[in-house]
Parts: sequence; C-alpha cells; structure tokens
Amino acid sequence: MASKAFGIIASAPNYIRVQGLHDHRPIGAFSFLGRFRVIDFPMSNMSNSGIDRVQIYVNSRPRSIVEHVGSGRHYNINSKRGKVQILFTQKNSASSIYNNDITSYRENYDIISRMHEDYCIIAPAYMVYKQDYQQLLDSHLESGADITLLYQKVETSVESYRGCSVLNLNRQKGVKSITRNLGNAKDKNIFMDTYVMKKDLFLELIEKAHKESSVYTLMDIVSALCDDLDVRGYAHKGYFAAITSLLDYYEASMELLDQNVTKELFQSKWPIYTRTTDTCPTQYYAGANVTNSLVSNGCRIEGTVENSVIGRSVHIAKGAVVKDSVVLAYTDIAEGVHLENSIVDKWAKLVHVKEVIGTKEEPLYISRNDTL
Repeated sequence: MASKAFGIIASAPNYIRVQGLHDHRPIGAFSFLGRFRVIDFPMSNMSNSGIDRVQIYVNSRPRSIVEHVGSGRHYNINSKRGKVQILFTQKNSASSIYNNDITSYRENYDIISRMHEDYCIIAPAYMVYKQDYQQLLDSHLESGADITLLYQKVETSVESYRGCSVLNLNRQKGVKSITRNLGNAKDKNIFMDTYVMKKDLFLELIEKAHKESSVYTLMDIVSALCDDLDVRGYAHKGYFAAITSLLDYYEASMELLDQNVTKELFQSKWPIYTRTTDTCPTQYYAGANVTNSLVSNGCRIEGTVENSVIGRSVHIAKGAVVKDSVVLAYTDIAEGVHLENSIVDKWAKLVHVKEVIGTKEEPLYISRNDTL
C-alpha cells in the first residue's frame, strides 16, 4: 500500500522559534543525540515504510539541510525509482506571516501535481517519533476517511507541547476541530502535524486555503472543513517529542539518556538513518570519568562527563566537568571549566569563564563560534 503514497516533510510553522539554535539552521538540521539530525527521523520513517519519493520543504537557511540530506541515498531510498527533492520558498522572509506551508505548496504546485502516487503523507521536520506510515495509510484506506491525522494522547500538555496543536475528537475518533494547545488541561490529543490524504484532495485544499485567507495554513483549512470532510484521528503510541523551544530540545535530549526511553525510539527492525562522518573513535584519557552519557566519535575526553550528550570531535580538558548538558560538535571545554544545564553550539570555546551553569527549567545557550 505504501507504494501508492509519496512523502512530504514540512518545515516548522513560522511561529515556532528555538532560541539560538534557530539562528543558524532550520529545526530539521538541529543536531540530535550527537549523531543524528532531527530530519533523520521523518526521513527514516518514510524509508522504512517503503516510501521512496519524498519532498522536503525548507523556508530559510537551507545550507545545512541540503548538505545533510544530499541525494538521500544514506536514507536507503531506492536509487532507481526513488527520489528526494528539496524545495524552497522564494517569495517571503522567514519572519513573514505569509511564509507558511500553503505558500510553499503553491510555489511548488506543479511539482506536487506531477507526482504519480495517488496519496500523500505529510510529516513535520520538527518532531521526533517512530511511525510505520504503511500502517497509517492502510488504516486510512480501510476507514474510507478523506483525511487521517496522527496524534498522541498525553497527560502533560499543561507544562509541555505548548507550541503544538490539539485534535478535538468525538467518540469515534472523528476530528471535530484543531486548536492550539493553551495548556489549560493536562489530558490532550496532541496533533503530530502528520496527514494522510489523496493527492487530488491535497491540491484542492492548497487552493481553498489560499482563497480563504492569505495566511491560512494546511491545518487551518483542514480544521475549517472538519464538518464537510470525513477527518479521522489515528493514535500514535511510543516516544514522541516536539522541538518547539530550547527547553523542548534540552528535555528531549536528557530524557533519551534513559535506556528504557531510548528503546521506544531506536529498534533494530526500524533503523534511523543519517549521514555518517568517518572519524577516529573517541579517546578517553587517564583520569576521564564518563557516566550515563552519549559521546560521539572523534572526541578527546580528559575530564568528567555526567548525564550529557556530546557531539563529534569535542575536546573536554583535564579537570573540566560537563553535567546535564548538550555539547554540539567541535566544541572545546578548557581545563577547570564547570558546565551544567547548558546547550553549547558548534565550534564554541569555553576557556576564560570557569562556571557556566543554567537550570533544568531554563538551560543556558552558548552561541555558535563564541569564545567565553
């Protein structure tokens, strides 16, 4: 069944802004768990589900996405019949209210219309989850629905998922409306920005949304048409993270240090593909102390690392302490520095300031290329 669908990976809504990290790359290009990028998860879901024609939409700062995705061959996309296209929005700036998903789809309308598959599966580039889209498509076809939306029922929507939307369902899992999560109740059906529908209906919705309002998104038009179309919810089970803020990014990184949580996301039968970087193994020097951490290849560890994610080719000098932090690639933590509850962007150097300490509720962000 999945061969009847092509995939679309949509960029994050323009109201989502991740402090610091977002200045240099879209969320899909964020380093995640040292080795991966966020976009690796929807791309791997597509590949593992047998979908080998995928469109990736990028609104701004495309370089890192283009470099990482390349031809898409490292995602095990069929090289003969498969194809990965990276498509851009040309007309509007990243901060413009007009720069939404419908604008992107209208600019690439002809490309979408030429896709041979009857169905499309649209997934977000800012969420991390594992989902068999073959099962999702099969359920959609069996139900006879016009549109199927993926959601996860959560009990933490007051303090989490504040940048997400909510599906309001009836007892038959029919979608009555889609609204923003206002954090006013703990139990919510969080919409995972994932749609299944016929390609022809998708093209109709693009035009209807544009005629209705110049700032309408796909979610807006689907919500507006819930009374006219058969829109169903499909429950997702398992690990799910939405990267809508710096705190979201930090918390997702920290909770995946728990092996019980990690097992929900990483399974041998469902590999997460990424572009590999061939460097030497990490070297642990005498006196190094590393506990409950994910350390990428190419690092030199002389100090102490605890409950942290360490990117590629990071140097942590003798006497340095890194605790409850996310350190991106090519960072240098000098002797005697104490780093805690922080996110350090690529190529930063912590040399002169000996204490860099945030809180779990408000982790500090150290800018890319900065020297402290």
